Amino acid sequence: MDDLLLSPTEVAEFLGVTIGTLSVWRCTGRYPLRFVKVGRCVKYRQSDVESFINGRVYDHTL
Repeated sequence: MDDLLLSPTEVAEFLGVTIGTLSVWRCTGRYPLRFVKVGRCVKYRQSDVESFINGRVYDHTL
């Protein structure tokens, strides 16, 4: 398995949002950013973060 697991801190910094924002997204399902839970530990697969970003590319505003 080559998929790197990232911490919420790493993902928040990469996306330019707060850790609290990621928490809200997880709880409400507002955005389709998949995550992994192992016990109480939350991680994000690098490939899921990349897919999330790629899915949010637009040519124009709606």
